[in-house]
Amino acid sequence: MKFEWDEEKNKTNQIKYGISFDVAREIFDDPFTLSFLDERFNYLEERWISIGQSKNDKIIVVAHLFYNEKGEEIIRIISARKATQKERKAYEKI
Repeated sequence: MKFEWDEEKNKTNQIKYGISFDVAREIFDDPFTLSFLDERFNYLEERWISIGQSKNDKIIVVAHLFYNEKGEEIIRIISARKATQKERKAYEKI
């Protein structure tokens, strides 16, 4: 699995939410990560939301895309933030 992101968005995300995309990608190593299609808006692409635990035990919500390129799965991170209490409870029910 490969990860990619826009470095300017990463910097903006760190300022706004205090989480780097490098830390955000750690949730994809968590076997209990929840992923679901984000259908809140009519995006021009298939966006996903994943909730999982980082290596420093923070529960993080990541907006991202899944796609394949030359047979390799790629996750493009769009944004990342700490989970709300409701999102943490949903994650903890697993």
